[in-house]
Amino acid sequence: MSNKEGTAEEVEEKIPKEEIVEDRIYIVPLRDAWRTPRRRRAPRAIRILKEFITRHMKADSVKIDNSINEVIWSRGIEKPPRKIRVRAIKDREGVVTLLLAEGK
Repeated sequence: MSNKEGTAEEVEEKIPKEEIVEDRIYIVPLRDAWRTPRRRRAPRAIRILKEFITRHMKADSVKIDNSINEVIWSRGIEKPPRKIRVRAIKDREGVVTLLLAEGK
């Protein structure tokens, strides 16, 4: 993993509390990525995550934090996780920022 600790806090500091419209925690199922060929699974998991958040948060655009990307790619391109727990923060412009959720 990266040497960067506290990246979620840094992203939260960039978004002032007045700008936050919605803050939710989701468990996103990524099992559909396992139906694709092995060498396309991790990129497909990223697309599934973006589509899920766009659908559920009615977002204009989605920004994924580097920690989520590292978790999805941690076991390589062939074996992404089956599900992932994320925190979605929506601002006034309709941009959703995804952070790795704390705890289990």
